[in-house]
Amino acid sequence: MKVIPAALLLALVCSTGCETSSPSAAASPDTMTSPTATSLRPSLSRDQYHNKVLGLLIGSAIGDAMGAPTEMWSRSDIQLDYGFVDDLEPMVRAVSAGGIWKTNLPAGGTTDDTRWKALTIEFLLAQDLRQATPQVMARHIMARYQAHIDTLKATEGFDPKPYENNLMKMAWLQEWALVAKPYAENNLPGYADALSKFYGGEMTCAGMLYSPIWGAVHPGRPTAAYAMGYEHAIYDIGYARDMTSLVAAMTAAAFDAEATPTSVINVNRTVDPQSYFESRLVGRSSYRFYQHARKIVAEARALTIEPMQAIPEVPAPFQHLEPLAYLQLKRAFDKLDEANESIAFHPGEIYLITLTAMLFHEFEFEETMAFITNYGRDNDTIAAIAGAILGAYWGADKLPAEMTQKILDVNRAQLDLDLVLLADALTEWRYTQ
Repeated sequence: MKVIPAALLLALVCSTGCETSSPSAAASPDTMTSPTATSLRPSLSRDQYHNKVLGLLIGSAIGDAMGAPTEMWSRSDIQLDYGFVDDLEPMVRAVSAGGIWKTNLPAGGTTDDTRWKALTIEFLLAQDLRQATPQVMARHIMARYQAHIDTLKATEGFDPKPYENNLMKMAWLQEWALVAKPYAENNLPGYADALSKFYGGEMTCAGMLYSPIWGAVHPGRPTAAYAMGYEHAIYDIGYARDMTSLVAAMTAAAFDAEATPTSVINVNRTVDPQSYFESRLVGRSSYRFYQHARKIVAEARALTIEPMQAIPEVPAPFQHLEPLAYLQLKRAFDKLDEANESIAFHPGEIYLITLTAMLFHEFEFEETMAFITNYGRDNDTIAAIAGAILGAYWGADKLPAEMTQKILDVNRAQLDLDLVLLADALTEWRYTQ
């Protein structure tokens, strides 16, 4: 088993805000090897690869941080409090297990959408690529959960805040650990039962929170990234598993040095190792969401203002837009509204908004993040997914400098989360496989 130098691994564990687990909770090496593993070195230079990995992490964190202050808000509420959001805003919201862990975080603070990517990298660093099986990942999640339990048990004193903070961290992985345990133990009935109760049995976007990392593991190889995403999508049911894997595949395609928006988005047409297109009667559900996104963009962009037509009034939050640009954006938002699911974190809704935003703004990073944030719904998760793909596509050096610096500073100082250190370690790990 590949062992990361102790000092580096310890630094990473500390930097991601994780308590070290007790020996009894640590994941033991798995005797199985991953069928999706490969020792092929990335075709990119180390500097190119590092730039794209860091871009993935920063881009995702920017999206997370832009959406987090208004997560699950309606558009009217976003406009009332913030106008049009096109920058990072302070986190004026309550702490929660899946949200922010500190009250009143400054602009640039992040949520579980960023923590999950850090946890996944931490999992990879502890073993060879060939041993990075979903069983080992499940054990890693259990170990992290157990570490939070141990910390909570060791809490002392009269002040309730330490208890509340440690309980919140434990609750972050509570639902996930209940699924991970039977999976790691190869307990099929227990796993099926736990998965059926995961977040109330709803179809969720769980795997998309961490699947961009599989794209970084297989840079420029979308089919391999899809396979790894599918293998590790142990929290997904139905076509959510396909969508999770396609997010990994698009991220991998974005790592190609010659990537274009077309080559990245066309993964939805060309990568299907699980033969979803052959599904009897139904076909490939994820592809229908892809087609729907294209239709929304085409219809919105086809809008025009005729020479004799009255110029429409642009609402105050959108005064920075030309009237036609506002009309086109509003049409895209209205068409997305028609497709809203009963829950905002439904994978189909998440996937549709992600693709629509990227296509509407032709992969431009800041515009895509603003589209998602101002649309609302589960905007931090959606922007984190799109931000990961676009961050890998553009690379860290092409992302907005001021936002990048805020993200790096706030996450390091306030959340013990060092994105540069994570990118350094993942680059070193990937080039030694």
